[in-house]
Order: sequence, then C-alpha cells, then structure tokens
Amino acid sequence: MQTPIISSLLDTDAYKLNMQQAIYHHYPDVIASAEFHCRSNESLSALKERIESEIEALSALHFTSDELDYLSILGLYQSDYLEFLSSFTLNKDQVTVSISDNQLAIHIEGKWLDIILWEVPLLAIICELRCHEKYPNSGPEDAVNLLKSKLASLSVADTNKGFQFVDFGTRRRFSKAVHHAIVDHLVHHSAHFGGTSNLLLAMQYGIPAVGTQAHEWFQAHQQLTGDLADSQQLALNRWLQEYPNTLGIALTDCINMDAFLKDFTPHLSHQFSGLRHDSGDPIAWGEKAIAHYESLSINPMEKTLIFSDGLTIDKALNIHQHFCGRINTSFGIGTQLTCHLPDVETLNIVIKLVSCNGKPVAKISDEPGKSICRDNEYLDALRKAFNI
Repeated sequence: MQTPIISSLLDTDAYKLNMQQAIYHHYPDVIASAEFHCRSNESLSALKERIESEIEALSALHFTSDELDYLSILGLYQSDYLEFLSSFTLNKDQVTVSISDNQLAIHIEGKWLDIILWEVPLLAIICELRCHEKYPNSGPEDAVNLLKSKLASLSVADTNKGFQFVDFGTRRRFSKAVHHAIVDHLVHHSAHFGGTSNLLLAMQYGIPAVGTQAHEWFQAHQQLTGDLADSQQLALNRWLQEYPNTLGIALTDCINMDAFLKDFTPHLSHQFSGLRHDSGDPIAWGEKAIAHYESLSINPMEKTLIFSDGLTIDKALNIHQHFCGRINTSFGIGTQLTCHLPDVETLNIVIKLVSCNGKPVAKISDEPGKSICRDNEYLDALRKAFNI
C-alpha cells in the first residue's frame, strides 16, 4: 500500500472532538449508526478496495503525546477525556464498505463515542482518491494560483472591513497536500483569514481551531429525550452543561430555522454567543436571527452569525456587506476553498447519523435537498412534533 492519506487522528474537524467529549461525559454507552451519501451524480464504486486499505491504516493510528499536549492547552478538554483519548483508536470492524446498485455504500455502527471520529477522515479519503483518479495532473500549485486571484479581488474592496473567513474544507478537500498549501498561503498572505476547523493544521500553524457542534448532536437527541418536541432544547441545554462559557455557536437547521427559534428561549438566546447557518437563504436566515434577538431586547452586535453553506469568498463577502454594522459575522468556507482548482468538478458527499439506540433520527433542514431520513413514518412524526 502507498503512504496512507491520513497520518494523524488530529487531521479532523474540531467539532468532532468537542462533541466526543460531551458524549464521553453524558452518553458514553449510546449506540449509533451513520451512512454515506453521494449527492453528486457520480459512481465511486471503483474506489472500494482502496478505501478499505485506508480504513485499515486509520485503525492503526493513535493520538501522539504532542497532539494530546496541544489539546490540553486549548482550554476546552478535561483531563478525564484526554486520558480517554490517550488510548483511543478507531475500530475498523465498525465500518462496512460495499457496493449497492453500482454505488459506493458505507455503514458505520457502534458506540456513538467511538464512531464519531470516522466521518471526517473517511470523507477526506474518498475525495482524495477520487480526485487523484480523475484529475491526476492537478495539485497544490493550481489551487494556490486560483486562490491568489480571489484574494487579489478581495484586497481592493472598500467594504470588507471586519470581514473574516475560516477554513472548513477538511471533509471535501481535493487532497491533503492541496489543503495544507491553501492554509499555508492564507496564513502568510491574508489578513482576512481567521483560522481553520482542522485541528492538525491549527496546531501546526498556531492558528485558532474553529467549530462547535454538528447536526448529529441534535439528531441523536431526538432519541435521547422523552418527548420528541423537546429534543432541540435538550441538545442545547446539554451543550451548555458541557461548555458553559465556551463554544457558544449553535447550529440551527437540523429541523429548520423557524422551529429552532421557537426552542431558542430567552435563556438560551442570552447564553449562546451566536448561531450557525448551513442551509437555506442566508440573508433571510440572518434577518430572522436579528429579529429574534431584537424581540428579546438583545443587542445583535453582542452576537455572531457564522455562515457555512456552500460559500465562496465572493458569496461570503456579499453576506458580510449586507449585515455589516448590524450583527457580527464570520464565514466557514469549505469545498470552494480546498477543492477549488481549474476545471475540477467538486464532489458533494456526506456521512450522516441515521439511528440512535436502534431508532431512526433525521435531519430536515432549511433546504429540501439536504434532508436525510429513510423512515417516512418517523419523518412524519418529526414534522408533527415541530409543526412543520
């Protein structure tokens, strides 16, 4: 086998460890399952054997002492969780790779605590194998040259004061080499670059590691609550219990923004430092957020909106200009940062939670194409619980 694509368990998104610590303290024995979905019209079945080899290599990795030392100084992770990480490994037996209807199928199942770290490296592996096969002559230099032209147009704008974006591109990057080259260039050449979701790159470059929680946090709580309608409030309150003074950005679109705001009580609205957008019209969403804060006599300028849905630098700047002076903004740019090369078609793939303790969970979102659930009866119950 060639050199494995992933060589560090820290080569993942920060929100995965944030959630894993919360799971470790509150739900250590919960069982969950997740599945791979390719939203692009592209068959990836030819990658099966190479993916399985990469899974084998992933299962041999441990957190190093230097990585654990880095995590310990972030001020987020408690000593018992770091002790747990010191002996943590990914279990390859939890992952099944197969071909169904000529499409790649991946199923992951086990303790939620253990399987949560599979998603990001697996997606990065699939993207890199596919891009290497499809675009063998493209690489870091092409990506950086294209980025330079984007940054040049950004630098001459008069209305970009306070504009900040971060790298959210680990999961769908062209390759690890491209990802590292992009972040390296941004660190040295862009005053608008504010950090990365990737813990390994954050450690290597001494930049902020950015992220709070993902959809799976809210999905799992659909089966961890007595009443389905209470699941979002339970998820939010449990998060505050784990992180009372940090990581205060809440993701809003597991159900949809309207349902979220109904659950975002005055107490929660004050306690959380802001909200993250990941589906639907970003302007309409941001206006709803501002109106919600103002209805509670909360100054929107004390809060932050994070936008992370299919952004380019240009799209992010337009959103920033719309809300400038009304509420703080920041932007997580993923695929269009780390898989943005000439003549390269990006791949839209996800791994999402599908069950918790043997029962279905779902994501509805503010954008129909991002909804995920194969159990229509459960989906109907979820819609009923949140009056959708």
